Amino acid sequence: MKLKDLILPAFVLPVLLSCGGGQASVAPDAGPADAASAVYDNIMTRRSVRKYKPQPVERAKMDTIIECGINAPNGQNRQSYQVRVVDNPDFINGLTDVYLDCNPGMKSDTTFKNMFRNAPTVVFIAGDSTYDMAPIDCGLLGGNMVLSAWSMGIGSCCLGSPVRFMQENPEARRYLEQLDFGEGYTLLYAIGFGYPDETPVAKPRRTDMVRYVD
Repeated sequence: MKLKDLILPAFVLPVLLSCGGGQASVAPDAGPADAASAVYDNIMTRRSVRKYKPQPVERAKMDTIIECGINAPNGQNRQSYQVRVVDNPDFINGLTDVYLDCNPGMKSDTTFKNMFRNAPTVVFIAGDSTYDMAPIDCGLLGGNMVLSAWSMGIGSCCLGSPVRFMQENPEARRYLEQLDFGEGYTLLYAIGFGYPDETPVAKPRRTDMVRYVD
């Protein structure tokens, strides 16, 4: 089965459902069950993508993805996050060069293009360090983003190691500074976005980790 065959059942969502604060609107011939099925299919077919086609995601589509992100639930409506979107090859490639200088073994990998799993568009998410629930807000924001992206045929992968590298490596830290997060905000993670160049297989989930408490 091809990736497009997995995505198409959920593709109606960005057209029929608004990410804004208003009530979701459904096409006249689509009942509640159809909308629920589309949401379910989108969640269950989404995979983390680590191989991308080279073209960046169009900014109009990223605007929609961001809108869906910032309409996620958040504690006390504090919206305790800041988001930066980077599709500038100079930034991504420049930071990757610093990474390669520290990890020269990666240069022999012919599939390696950049340190963000080769994604051409990267979103950086920072949380308000003065608010203990900010990491949850930021996680919910990212969840909305990756699901809305998938509904448009755009893959994604949540990334932690590039963030640690940017925070710990002196040469890489200047790229972190370019993101210009506000005082008191800490970069928590990044998400790579792009058009998939692979069809990942689902990994098993541990249902035994869940139980009802009577």
